Amino acid sequence: MQTSLSVLLRLNRQLRYRFACARHAMRRAVFARLSFAGVERVALLRWLIGSLFDARSRASGIARYEAGRTDVGLARQHALRTMSADLRQRLLDECLYAGRALHRDTWPDLRAAGAHVAQRIREIKAREPGRAVLLSPFHHVSQYANIYVIDEVRKALGLASIAVVSGVPRDVYGEDAAMIPSVPVLYTYDSDSEQRNRLGLRVARALRRDGVLAIFADAAPFSLAKYPMETVGVTMSGRAARVHNGVFRLGAPIDACLLPFYLTLSNGRFDVQVGEPVDLAASDAPQRLADAIDAARRHNYPDWLFAGHPCGYHFAPTR
Repeated sequence: MQTSLSVLLRLNRQLRYRFACARHAMRRAVFARLSFAGVERVALLRWLIGSLFDARSRASGIARYEAGRTDVGLARQHALRTMSADLRQRLLDECLYAGRALHRDTWPDLRAAGAHVAQRIREIKAREPGRAVLLSPFHHVSQYANIYVIDEVRKALGLASIAVVSGVPRDVYGEDAAMIPSVPVLYTYDSDSEQRNRLGLRVARALRRDGVLAIFADAAPFSLAKYPMETVGVTMSGRAARVHNGVFRLGAPIDACLLPFYLTLSNGRFDVQVGEPVDLAASDAPQRLADAIDAARRHNYPDWLFAGHPCGYHFAPTR
């Protein structure tokens, strides 16, 4: 009797595992075939329905919109897109990951964005041969889309790899390193304290090897895990603000320049906006970065991933 029960339990576990695998494979197949315009519509519909029953989702969406009205004068016509942005980002990330996994990653808009960014890097290298470039995708639309564009930049420049400094959770939809092996991620929150403390050394090695490195220089102070107060004072929208100091600490000693860009998404079509290069050793570099961040969030607030936080970049560095 005991043996029969153990066999039934083992069989039940196997069936549940196979069902979960089949459901995951089916979900991935659906997302791999979903258009970006379809993702936008699904995100809006799911948020509208979900917000009727989920008070937290409803409150989060309203907070995003109200913060936009206060910070950048967001018009009412952008309300629903702003409220559903968090869900849209998650669905886009999953769609991009599924497309990559099933080799359905033929996205001409993102390839064109990568080619445009690569051309700007070539122009910098032509003017100043040997100068290191820190490529800075801003937190807009989708993090996986940013990584895809960075990989397209790598291909256009003929590089074997481009490292990315990131603080986003790893392996959310699968094994990231296996999916995009040519874009190694240097995690700022690595559980290995030795690896985390040697982040600056690994960044320097990557820059010497490739000449280009990607870092999310617009990371808001509230999102920083290890050094939440390692910031520098700037002005945004006429108010005192602070931005992360890490990019200047890494780039200034080697006289690197920062090239910021951000993605936009409208009616299923991606586009890219590339800013002016910032000399990281210059005294006005923090303010120039702050101006680029502020201009991006004003232009593309509904797809800004940090939207809705009560402080954003405006906070006191000391108690």
